[in-house]
Parts: sequence; C-alpha cells; structure tokens
Amino acid sequence: MEQIPDIKEEQILLEPIRRNTAPCIAYASYRIKSICADANILVVPSDHLILQSDIYRETLKEGFDFISKNDSILTLGITPTRPETAYGYIQVNDSGTNPTKVKTFTEKPNFEMAKVFVESGEFYWNSGMFLFNINTITKSIETYLPEIATKFQGKEHLLGTDKEQDFINDIYPTLPNISIDYGIMEKAQNVYMMISDFGWSDCGTWDSLYDFSPKDDNGNVALNCTSQFYDSKNNIVALNNGKLAVIQGLENYIIAESDGVLMICKKDNEQKIRQYVKDIDVRFNGEFN
Repeated sequence: MEQIPDIKEEQILLEPIRRNTAPCIAYASYRIKSICADANILVVPSDHLILQSDIYRETLKEGFDFISKNDSILTLGITPTRPETAYGYIQVNDSGTNPTKVKTFTEKPNFEMAKVFVESGEFYWNSGMFLFNINTITKSIETYLPEIATKFQGKEHLLGTDKEQDFINDIYPTLPNISIDYGIMEKAQNVYMMISDFGWSDCGTWDSLYDFSPKDDNGNVALNCTSQFYDSKNNIVALNNGKLAVIQGLENYIIAESDGVLMICKKDNEQKIRQYVKDIDVRFNGEFN
C-alpha cells in the first residue's frame, strides 16, 4: 500500500498459506468476476525488473486488445540472450506471427538443454506474465483444475463480503499446490504468446542481478555490504548488512552469504547452485536450509 497509494485495502487479497500460482490466480479471478463479469485480467509477478516502461505499456495494450477479441490465454515471451537455466521456456509454432500459437512449455531446463533451446530459435523465456478474459480463465480452471473450481462454485456470493477471509482460510489448505503453468498452460489448446522486448529480468539469477547492478571500474558488484577489491574483476558480492568483504585475485565469482552459509563459486557455474543446495541438504540433514 505504501508503493501504490491509490489502492484500497479491500483490493489486496491475502493467501493464508502458500499454494503456488494456480490457486491464487483462481482466487483473484473469482473475486474479480464477482465485481466485473467481463473483466480482462493481467497477471504479473511483483519482483521483476522492467526497464522500458513505455514499450511495456504498449505491449500490454496490444495484449488486452487481443484477449478482448479472442477466447485465448496470452503469455508474454522474451527473446533469450543466453542459455539461462533459471527461467522456464516457451516453444512456438511460428515466430513470424505475433501473437503466435504456443507449442510447448518447459520448466527450468539444465544448461545443455537450455543451449539447444536458444540455438533453435523456437524458444522464448517465459516471463510469467499472462493476460486473459475472466470468462476464459474461469472456464479453463473448471476444465483443467476442477478440484479448485468446485471449491469456489456456489460460494461466489461470499466474495467481497465480511465472510470472504474466513471462507478463504477454510478452503485454501485443501487446494492443490500447483503452478498455473502445470495446471493450465501445458494442457490448454488456446494459449498464445506475444514476443516482447521491454528490458525484462526477473532478478532471480545471479547473472541477471549482476547485469542490472551498478559496478565499479573493474566490473565488480557489491550488494548490501562494503567491499574492497584487489586485482579482481567482474565479481558479485552479497553479504549481510554491515559486513566488509576483502576480495583479492578473483575474477567472475559469486561470493554470497545467507543464514550462516557462505558460498563462493564461479559465475559460469551458476546452473550448478541448485545441485549444491541439494547436496548440502542431504549431507547435513537440512541443518543449513
């Protein structure tokens, strides 16, 4: 509410527990439908970086025009610039048309597969942004996620009332923990993608964080800490507040601290970090989660 002063408290929907993106999109959709029976909806992650906001607005205008005329789900795809393993990918039938029909969705591939995707020219990064008409998405929920739809059907009159939060608190733990990608996008036949370029990053990888962070004359990045670099370049350091890092003789490294764990690894090996996390979890029985 501090960031969006014009928004009202009743416009903020709170999930009592985590259930991934499909249940929360369903909740928001049924809530919006109770207010506006023919609404067009934009779903946007809150933690993404968009550098070219004017182009972004124009892209959204084109997207809303498309979904208002078509019974389709529209996703925004980003042309990949590297074989990134932290993003999902979208394969399309024909990149010469825009929007274009989606062929497949693929969740975070390994590095070798990501290279194949990028080199093929058929795959785009999945931005996680979706546009759809309210009737299109609720029909898709009823078709592909009936276990979610049945929890809301017949109870729509509770939404927007003082009984809403109790109703949500009651049903939410019973909803499946599933993403909108797995639950609907990979199954639906009416999914289209708009090829987009508005300076996007989800800031969820060290590479993307490094790319958009201020750097010293040697390309070093220091986040939330004070760093002194000697004979070092193109590193990214992220320590707990108040810490001082003295780095000597390193190039293209990630140095990061979190909850008592210090990680030092090559930036080129970022795709292996998930495996490191799994190995540590097994070896130390979850002590360093």
